[in-house]
Amino acid sequence: MNTRSRAATALALTLPIALVAACGTETEAPVAGAEPAGTTAEETSTAAPTEVQGRSPRLAVTYDGGIKVLDAQSLEEVADLELDGFNRLNPAGDGRHVLVSTTGGFQVLDTGTWGEGHGDHFHHFTSTPELSDVTYAAEKPGHAVVHDGVTALFDDGTGLVQLVDSAEIATQDGVEEVQLPDAHHGVAVPLSDGSLLVTAGTEEERSSIRVLDADGEEIAASDECPGVHGEAVAAEEAVVVGCEDGALLYADGEITEVTTPDDYSRIGNQAGTEASPIVLGDYKTDPDAELERPTTVSLIDSRDASLELVELPASYTFRSLARGDDGEALVLTTDGDLQVIDPETAEITSTIPVLDEWEEPMDWQEPRPAVLTLDGSVYVTDPANDSIHAVDVVDGEVWASGELGATPNEITGVLGEPASDHVGDDHDH
Repeated sequence: MNTRSRAATALALTLPIALVAACGTETEAPVAGAEPAGTTAEETSTAAPTEVQGRSPRLAVTYDGGIKVLDAQSLEEVADLELDGFNRLNPAGDGRHVLVSTTGGFQVLDTGTWGEGHGDHFHHFTSTPELSDVTYAAEKPGHAVVHDGVTALFDDGTGLVQLVDSAEIATQDGVEEVQLPDAHHGVAVPLSDGSLLVTAGTEEERSSIRVLDADGEEIAASDECPGVHGEAVAAEEAVVVGCEDGALLYADGEITEVTTPDDYSRIGNQAGTEASPIVLGDYKTDPDAELERPTTVSLIDSRDASLELVELPASYTFRSLARGDDGEALVLTTDGDLQVIDPETAEITSTIPVLDEWEEPMDWQEPRPAVLTLDGSVYVTDPANDSIHAVDVVDGEVWASGELGATPNEITGVLGEPASDHVGDDHDH
């Protein structure tokens, strides 16, 4: 079943949990001047594309007042795009575009690098990056999740979920909508069998997840997840959702509680990869802390819903978690080091110095170092020095650094050809 038909089937919902689906060919109330459906970014680009020898991965980095697009190999600036407000970055899923959570919704950023399939190979092109006129309207744009060729956009302000064929993200073609009964800070995960995992709750309280099959029937549910937040997909399409007393695991059609040794044990941010059955998560144990600076991370094994805790030499933040190409668990700690953890043994296998010692700011919106894995490298932002570093995990060293001329906050990247799935989220507040 192709992505478009799977999404359409999953959203023809008459749901026992009072979810109401409204399907259309494009999003409701797009911003003024939005690019019409069917128009490609190539047709609206201000510069003609240039064919290049190979794929050209690019990075997008936010700062106060705009977004910088960088060449991922040289770390040189390709474009500096002005955009007011506190902007957040999300994967788009097509290897070229990025979704910017900004005023009015999820705005599509064309990073200007892509590949076009031709038989058994790609032709690669680059052009000038630009913020397109395409915006997926949202009152409070929240999480975006990419999985199995579908991009799910969650509006915290209305509870509306928009699902898009990831390959059509720049055109707004064939958008499907699911209206949840109550607005809340939530997430939706589209699965390969046409089912959809969603959180349920209100602005005051959220503690539930629901799984709906392709016909809209509820096939699994749990109300045992206080403070539900964040998601990650592991090997064999196992989904882990964080709670304030551990986590929930959805695998093989069943929901299982992941227990922890502490009564309060918030796992609100996770990083998963199809290369590993184990999900990396944060781990907080003080419900009364104004700002807890944890020194322990969690490893959740989706094969048996077991949990291992790993003690680190220093604290970390919600932007510190990532996964390596071979499934390594990566954590950037406040001593400036990148900790490489073997998820199977729960042991730190190497420590790579990257930054000077740093401290997490009190305000979650304030810049702090962030970690991204892309195309075999690990990228670490350095707000204290307005710079960025590229790390080789295998060699255990920083292989490149670049000055940004602005203080970086969030980071994401694209391969320059159809990309792999989103590996988790770094939203916390």
